Amino acid sequence: MDLRKLKKLIDLVQESGISELEVTEGEEKVRIAKHVGGAPAAYAAPIPIAAPVPVAAAAPAAAAPAAPAEDALPAGNIVKSPMVGTFYRATAPGAKPLIELNQTVAEGDRLCIIEAMKLMNEIESEFSGTVKAILVENGQPVEYGQPLFVIG
Repeated sequence: MDLRKLKKLIDLVQESGISELEVTEGEEKVRIAKHVGGAPAAYAAPIPIAAPVPVAAAAPAAAAPAAPAEDALPAGNIVKSPMVGTFYRATAPGAKPLIELNQTVAEGDRLCIIEAMKLMNEIESEFSGTVKAILVENGQPVEYGQPLFVIG
């Protein structure tokens, strides 16, 4: 987003009665918030919103059901998420998934992609074997340490 546009948006928030403004332009997202009552002026600057922010807020709710589900998993090695982000089974929307259920994988094979802060992180298998379970839906937010796959 152009700096002149950002300056205009900041001026609009400062001059109007609104306290917060969020604008999405393409893939860029900017949130401008006006804080009153002792907050430094530096906090009224544009704040880009990262994808993981809503995930962090949902962490307590997602953590509770995950523990009992691990007992019901098929036998095998569990591949867990190394980070917080958004889980994708394919390299691009509409592309063929990297792995399928009952597919044989070797150590080091790409299993999925986790997007964190607009970076695409390829997750590789730590184990060799057959994919017995895919535990996360495409596009679903994942937490650190959350089980993603069972490989046996």
